[in-house]
Amino acid sequence: MARVVRFHRHGGPEVLRIETVDVAPPGRREVQIRVKALGLNRAEALLRKGTYIETATFPSGLGLEAAGIVEAIGEGVSGFSPGEVVSIVPPVSMVRWPAYGELVTFPAEFVVKHPPELGFDAAAAVWMQYLTAFGALVDIAGLERGESVVITAASSSVGLAAIQIANRIGAIPIAVTRTSIKRQALRDAGAADVIASVEEDIRSRLQDIVGSNGVRVVFDAVGGPIFEPLTAAMSPGGVLIEYGRLSPEPTPFPLVNVLTKSLTLRGYLVHEIIRDPARLAKAKTFILDGLRDGALQPIIAKTFQFEEIGEAHRFLESNEQFGKIVVTI
Repeated sequence: MARVVRFHRHGGPEVLRIETVDVAPPGRREVQIRVKALGLNRAEALLRKGTYIETATFPSGLGLEAAGIVEAIGEGVSGFSPGEVVSIVPPVSMVRWPAYGELVTFPAEFVVKHPPELGFDAAAAVWMQYLTAFGALVDIAGLERGESVVITAASSSVGLAAIQIANRIGAIPIAVTRTSIKRQALRDAGAADVIASVEEDIRSRLQDIVGSNGVRVVFDAVGGPIFEPLTAAMSPGGVLIEYGRLSPEPTPFPLVNVLTKSLTLRGYLVHEIIRDPARLAKAKTFILDGLRDGALQPIIAKTFQFEEIGEAHRFLESNEQFGKIVVTI
């Protein structure tokens, strides 16, 4: 028996329940993990509300990231032993493999031995953010040393991961955030410049920073009206990688900018990296190397107890956090 978080209907954080259930032993090529910490993601709030790309089957579990200790291994598993410290690469389906629980089971290919000096809290804050940022900046955009990159929603866990990855490559991260409240924190986190989108003109500020040639790579989680000034400040042949839809407003298609500059606007889900073993292997190597050399350091906004999962989701949706929200068990 183990405690898990489930919900029986869509709604706010109040629909989340901690329930005790029987947990089956791991099947073939599966690893069972005694969870010590969970990393929270916006996708989990969307699943809870019924607006995610995946459909919940009630009662539904949820959760994409966890770190803990190997409890048991199934038939056909090699490379893992009970007692080892591991973390979880987000699966394609959190309904099939939910992470919110004391005892969880995942396919072996989603289980990683991370540097043990990270600690469980930091290890639970690794894979979603760094895989998402690596896939966009390195795998797709081919970001290079000396290049500028614009990163919106910069104080999110993925935004901060993108800043760190850009710096590790030798690129120049330009952070975009709503207000100047988090300006200094973003600079301290490695941003070369910070633009407050509701206080400053994005296009003119970017032109001041990168010059008339514009910026080639934009990594955006917001959408909405921000598309126009972002694309106006891009260089010919540039690529805007869209991985979210935080703005509640419609997203206009910036036709003139796209045509005159031959821009690429590309939708992106981290699933395309996770589904491809070769691309995932390259991402894992880059991230693990960065964790070991200290260039990649997960930033934790706040830690909650397992019993506070509802409060943790409320904080997740408050947009007040700077970095990752972690829940400990």
